[in-house]
Amino acid sequence: MGIIMDGKKVAEKTYEDLEVRINKLKENNIIPMLAVVIVGNDEASQVYVRNKAKMCEKLQIGSKVIECEENISEKELEKIIKDLNNDQNIHGILIQAPLPKHLDSLKIFDIVSKEKDVDGFNIYNVGALSLNKEGFIPCTVKGIIKILEYYNINVTSKNIVIIGRSNIVGKPLANYLINHNATVTVCHSKTSNLSDITKQADILISATGTANLVKKDYVKKGAVVIDVGINRNNNKLCGDVNFEEVSEIASHITPVPGGVGPMTIAMLMENVLEAAEMQRK
Repeated sequence: MGIIMDGKKVAEKTYEDLEVRINKLKENNIIPMLAVVIVGNDEASQVYVRNKAKMCEKLQIGSKVIECEENISEKELEKIIKDLNNDQNIHGILIQAPLPKHLDSLKIFDIVSKEKDVDGFNIYNVGALSLNKEGFIPCTVKGIIKILEYYNINVTSKNIVIIGRSNIVGKPLANYLINHNATVTVCHSKTSNLSDITKQADILISATGTANLVKKDYVKKGAVVIDVGINRNNNKLCGDVNFEEVSEIASHITPVPGGVGPMTIAMLMENVLEAAEMQRK
């Protein structure tokens, strides 16, 4: 069996490092503060928001949750976000996705000030990542990179295949990896002969939300496999990767749960702290 890349362990190490920086800010009477805006009553979103608030409390970072009705108008939501942009006590703003269909998600994300856009979804930050300029990197992407770094896996010159082209993971991850000298192939639902492509990967990353999509015959022996998917199958959480099969031939593999998930929240906390440090300057 390959080495299991423990996201919880990497997250705990990250929190230890963050606590030192948080204490430095507190010495200057600055408490990093995250505002989360949630629209509607989506159960999964409610769980995610609670988990973020708990981690803020654990790290003694301030948090504020703004709950909005499902039928809120774009204009009303825009005012809430602009008020948060102008609030000097708020350092990071996160709009919990998904938003109801009557709202234009891209437009809403872009209202968030680029200096407070700790999710990295504002068009400025999307463009900055594409052009390899300084800006906030989406939390899941940053979490994947941190796990690879922790286990001393260098992406330079590696053949990396990403399954999934979402704006949240697939596209920004591809941009980051290209900027760091990897050769990147992005596959998606219209890709023909998927397994023929994935078998060429030194590092295979799946982010589709399709349970057990990646099987043993999709993976080259000795490849590194990162599973970003989270699905419920027969009342059990599982990823995109058939862990039992693939762990037999992968050199390294992330589990679900306990892999990329904990790192996404850890990177959100890091982004909030970075926002507070930048705004102090």
